[in-house]
Amino acid sequence: MLTINKTNENDALTVALEGRLDTSTAPELEEELKNSLDGVTSLTLDFGKLEYISSAGLRVLLTAQKKMNQQGEMKVVNVGETIMEIFEVTGFSDILTIE
Repeated sequence: MLTINKTNENDALTVALEGRLDTSTAPELEEELKNSLDGVTSLTLDFGKLEYISSAGLRVLLTAQKKMNQQGEMKVVNVGETIMEIFEVTGFSDILTIE
């Protein structure tokens, strides 16, 4: 189960995720982002309450990162130890801006 909370201020979008980002929930996030990124120059993904991310979730992040590279910046904040480990093992810690 995944809860997606969006906060939009001008051209800055914050998406806070709660729960698990896996094969069953990744399409939901992908759809949300696809419909929300027009005109957004700053995307912040808040992983403070994200418990798990699978390869399907990583793929969604990669897609979002590519889109944001063209129109602004993307950063991931409040990354917990478990998810940070996954980022490091997969090399995503080199691709993403993590704060």
